[in-house]
Amino acid sequence: MAAVKPALQHLVKVVAESNPGRYGFLWRWFDEIYVLLDVLLQQHYLARCSASFSENFYSLKRIPTNCRQQPLATAGLPKRQHWKSLLLLVLVPYLKGKLEKLVSSLREEDEYSIHPPSSSWKRFYRAFLAAYPFVNMTWEGWFLIQQLCYILGKAQHHSPMLRLAGVRLVRLTAEDIQALEKKLAGGISSQPPSIKTQVQSAVRKALGGIAFSLSTGLSVSVFFLQFLDWWYSSENQETIKSLTALPTPPPPVHLDQGGSSALLPRLKTMCPLCRKVRVNATALSTSGFVFCYRCVYGYVKTHQRCPVTGYATELQHLVKLYSPES
Repeated sequence: MAAVKPALQHLVKVVAESNPGRYGFLWRWFDEIYVLLDVLLQQHYLARCSASFSENFYSLKRIPTNCRQQPLATAGLPKRQHWKSLLLLVLVPYLKGKLEKLVSSLREEDEYSIHPPSSSWKRFYRAFLAAYPFVNMTWEGWFLIQQLCYILGKAQHHSPMLRLAGVRLVRLTAEDIQALEKKLAGGISSQPPSIKTQVQSAVRKALGGIAFSLSTGLSVSVFFLQFLDWWYSSENQETIKSLTALPTPPPPVHLDQGGSSALLPRLKTMCPLCRKVRVNATALSTSGFVFCYRCVYGYVKTHQRCPVTGYATELQHLVKLYSPES
């Protein structure tokens, strides 16, 4: 979900900026809307697979820490571990994100504050801003120490959140995969279901469809996020500007040297080179002008360009013109 959130955030921002009056609330309440969707998604996976969305993506499941015999993933977690897992998966990241936004806004307010230096509120949040880096360092250090202990084989959990929830991660077995497939494909009873059962089944299927879409689209969302980062990077924008800012090529100019051909004759039946009535009219496919065959053949063979426009021309571009009478 850490890779999906930035992509969704960017999408909501684009939609909100396109019509602030109608969709602006999506951007203002994005964190709360995302938490609600995250609760529904994680609840679905914990109840169905005994794992979070990300853990199920990597074929993992949660079991109680002191459980010796591994239950099937479809059995679900005990209620206590289930609700602890749900709160720690959803609530802790939400509160941490809100705290970081609060610290950022307080720092900006501290730089441009109009409160007098002696006010108690200013002294309080200045002390809070001074203490926050140490609190954040302690939090991140806790996670780092736990991961090092897990790598060295001194702990059962790679994250303190798993330890607080009273669970540990194990790989899905072949029995777990078979049970999950049966649970996904089965469940049809012989007796007609009630309206309540139908509604619950419809909600369950809808959540399952959303979860499956997110699961299969995780790789695409990661690629899309990386593409957006590259597209909006300063280096790429400079490259695009350099490619789109190429100078417009100048119009063709008369490149004739000497007095062999001046301006075009007024009469269309005259050859621009010999200034006489054309004999064996021949056109150049590169420019469309018509000359005497002998005149244009010798000129193109020598100069390899059109006598009028200066376009690069070869003998194969000569086209003989025949009158309808011939």
